[in-house]
Amino acid sequence: MNFPKIIVNLKAYPHSLGEKSVRLSEDIADVGEEKGISVGVSPQYADLYRVTNEVDLPVYAQHVDPLEPGRGTGFLLPEAAEKAGAVGSLVNHSERQLELDEIGKIIERLNDVGMISLVCAEDVETAGKVAEFGPDMVAVEPPELIGTGRSVSKVQPDIIEETVEEVRGVDSDVHVLCGAGVSTGEDVEIALKLGAEGILIASAVVKADDPGEKMAELADGALSAE
Repeated sequence: MNFPKIIVNLKAYPHSLGEKSVRLSEDIADVGEEKGISVGVSPQYADLYRVTNEVDLPVYAQHVDPLEPGRGTGFLLPEAAEKAGAVGSLVNHSERQLELDEIGKIIERLNDVGMISLVCAEDVETAGKVAEFGPDMVAVEPPELIGTGRSVSKVQPDIIEETVEEVRGVDSDVHVLCGAGVSTGEDVEIALKLGAEGILIASAVVKADDPGEKMAELADGALSAE
């Protein structure tokens, strides 16, 4: 599959619960088709099947656990996410941080099921360490910038360039994304020109008055970087 230029994490915002997750995902998918770029969404687990059943775009779980099928009440089985239609999962988001060994186990389990792993990293050093596990994607997201509207591509551009260099030095097959504070088309354009291959974003789209219009602006920024 084509790895996405823009993945929207729907988080647990009230703007994206239940049927709202479907409408929001439809807006995101429509922009992707119109602009000719690959996009994806990451809804809450309870909305995974709802979104995958009604919207044609790649859908990622927000988290899965490294357990095997069997006992595991309250955990998120990778096989269950796959059966719900997800193509992959976020791993180690700053709001659901994990120890390194658990990150490695989750990546292994996702590989077992044939799912894509998108591992979040708070800094260059962490990005390099998780790249050693061979995930499909690593997204660098300085936690202090998440949700602030202060884009990592403007405030800490060196982090993007250094993460790309670090990750590719470990495993050149790992795709590098970035996030944290990205909220405008210009932010996206700068990030991609700095070497990121895509963007992981949340509130700028989910909480926008017109999510479709905001997605179109971000998509135009991605196209301008080409």
